[in-house]
Amino acid sequence: MKPKNTVCLWFDKDAQEAANFYAATFPDSEVTAVFKAPSDYPGGKKGDVLTVEFTVLGIPCLGLNGGPVFRHSEAFSFQIATDNQEETDRYWNAIVSNGGQESECGWCKDRWGLSWQITPRALTEAFAAGGGEAQRAFEAMLTMKKIDVAAIEAVRRG
Repeated sequence: MKPKNTVCLWFDKDAQEAANFYAATFPDSEVTAVFKAPSDYPGGKKGDVLTVEFTVLGIPCLGLNGGPVFRHSEAFSFQIATDNQEETDRYWNAIVSNGGQESECGWCKDRWGLSWQITPRALTEAFAAGGGEAQRAFEAMLTMKKIDVAAIEAVRRG
């Protein structure tokens, strides 16, 4: 049954490749349907992959091969909560080593230009604690690209 709400992500021509990567990288993720264009259209030909239905960590998505007109921006990102450094490294490295790029404060971008926040729970828990603990964690985060869980835990303790 199709979900009532789906995130639509615009790709140039490689929505299926992106969806396959997400399905292989994240648990509770899969490609559920691929639809091909029934006729020629301004950005492609009959038989080209037009849309791809998939999930990312259970979030329903639709990849639309809409052409190069619109690009992804940091205004939209997936935030992935991780439980430890191993999980943080696994997702970060999968995205960055597959043609992506590092950014600041736990953000990275995949090869298709989609932004990801790989956020250890230790960081969000430090922020939730408030006060000096939150301030120290925040200041430490500002110096990082990929979040270092051990460093965040150390500053949480003071």
